[in-house]
This record gives sequence, C-alpha cells and structure tokens, in this order.
Amino acid sequence: MKALFEFFPIILFFIAFKLYDIYVATAVVIVATIVQVAYTWFRFRKVETMQWITLGLILVMGGATIYFQDEQFIKWKLSVIEWLFGLAFLGSQFFGKKPFVERMMSANLTLAPAVWKRLNLMWALFFISVGFINLYVMFNFNTDDWVTFKTFVVPGLMVVFIALQMLYLYKYLPDAED
Repeated sequence: MKALFEFFPIILFFIAFKLYDIYVATAVVIVATIVQVAYTWFRFRKVETMQWITLGLILVMGGATIYFQDEQFIKWKLSVIEWLFGLAFLGSQFFGKKPFVERMMSANLTLAPAVWKRLNLMWALFFISVGFINLYVMFNFNTDDWVTFKTFVVPGLMVVFIALQMLYLYKYLPDAED
C-alpha cells in the first residue's frame, strides 16, 4: 500500500497525460504531490526531507511548465531530482558517520564499512546515471515516449538495480547454518 501511495502522483500524471496533455498532467501531478505531502504530514506529523525537495521541485518546475507552456521544465525535474539523490548519497560518503545506505539499512543488515561505502557509491552512480539517461530520452524522443520512460522505465530500472544489488550482497550475508 505504501508503494502505491508513493507512486500515486506519477500514476495520476500518466493517466492525465494519456487523457489530455502534458500541461494538464503537470497540473495534476502538482496537486497530487501537494495532497501526498499534506496527507503524510497530517497522518505522521513528519515529512521526509526528500519529499519536501520533491514538492519544491514539482512546484517550481511544474509551475514553470504551465506558466511558460514549455514542457522542458517538467522533463528536467526528473534529472534534477535524480542528481540531487545521487549527490546526497555521494556526499554521505565523505560527510557524516555513515553513508546513507548504511543509515537506511543497517537495522536489517550487518556489513563491513567498505561494503557499505561501495553499496552507497553504487546508489549514487545509479541516480546520477538515471538523470543523464533522462536527458538522452528528453532530447531524442517525443513527449509520449518520455512520459512512458518516466512512468515505467525508470521504476523498472530501479527494480533491476535492486535485484542486481541483492545478488551483489548475497556473498556478504551470513550462511543460514552459522
């Protein structure tokens, strides 16, 4: 249910795009993201930093898309958010006591510090790469293809990346017999 809630704005964006156009879809994703953040705030009295950043970016880039009637702003949002994630993960390699991946997963997994750093670096490179792939799709394909890429390919890349990461981590997990 939480995963569906996370994808709620993206799903509504895709539906609105297919039924109307990129500008209506952008307005829909702005409203959906506001609703998502408001719901999170009222339910948990806390909103994650990246949710605030995403909301800010969607308001600015989505607002610019609608105001200037230029779809490039909303298309750039994906790259900007991916690069921010990537830079945050990369920065955590050097600042703070633990890399982001370790902070998120150490309660469920015990790994050597070098493995945590490699894992964190993989995430940083993944996010940065997705940002550049988005640029390629933006400038080489039509808007319909870009919306499909954003809605289905990016989450698919994430699933593949997580599966590959699980294979990588398998050798570091303790044996069931131990």
